[in-house]
Amino acid sequence: MGQFLLFSVGTGLMWAILAIGIYLAFRILDVADMTAEGAYPLGAAVSAVAILSGFPAWLGAVFGFMAGLLAGYVTGFLQTKMKIPGLIAGILSMTALYSINLRIMGQANLSLLGEETLSKQLATWQIPTAWVPLVIGGVAIVLVISILVGFMYTELGLNLRATGDNPTMAEANGIPVERMKRVGLAISSGCTSLAGALLSQTNGYADISMGTGVLVIGLAAIFIAEVLFQNLTFGQRLVTIALGAVIYRVLIDLLMRQELIVIEPSDVKLLSAIALVLILWLPSYLKQHQLKKGV
Repeated sequence: MGQFLLFSVGTGLMWAILAIGIYLAFRILDVADMTAEGAYPLGAAVSAVAILSGFPAWLGAVFGFMAGLLAGYVTGFLQTKMKIPGLIAGILSMTALYSINLRIMGQANLSLLGEETLSKQLATWQIPTAWVPLVIGGVAIVLVISILVGFMYTELGLNLRATGDNPTMAEANGIPVERMKRVGLAISSGCTSLAGALLSQTNGYADISMGTGVLVIGLAAIFIAEVLFQNLTFGQRLVTIALGAVIYRVLIDLLMRQELIVIEPSDVKLLSAIALVLILWLPSYLKQHQLKKGV
């Protein structure tokens, strides 16, 4: 059970990077961006191909992040320069990325077994196998949160937040709103791709379909954080999102281990959707319950 929890928490921390990327688009910029479902496998594909080509594992993760930056920037370009609605722009990018990811990998699935991934490198440092995902996820999420918190208090970061809060007022104050949207969406997709790159190295493969449902995962982590914790600073919110992703991952894994319930691996997406429905419904239910109790 201990090894199971270590793996779940470690994977949850890597999911948290994905959730933070979705949060930047969904909450900071107020954009329903579908690019995530293509950017996630993009990061995995680029990272896997880089490792198979002889590049160091850490550099493969960096390449995955950079590919995500480019994908997000393209989505932002479609929205700001070509005036395509945000949801449609995201769908277009997601659709295009499916073919791009196949082109990068050359096939639907790439195995990294036997390659020098981050997981294998940590194993050679005498780190127990069960602790490897936790170490990778822990180091990565600390770096991502630290960098993003520092960035958000720079002039560029403050302009980005102002653009999300009130685009009209931001533009009136001389902030290049369209450029900020492109930057924000680029960072959002970059984080999503980084999560895909790290998880592909942890799981030992990259797959064309691994991005299906990642929006549900990210949104679930965000809503868990917002239900449990309110009125927080930006940095505190990112930490709670990481906690929400861990809680969500552990719950899903626990359900998959139930012996009394017949659950197949193919049911994970269904469980994820049901869990998100319950998370979204819970605040409304509690509010109605409190009103009835008050009456």
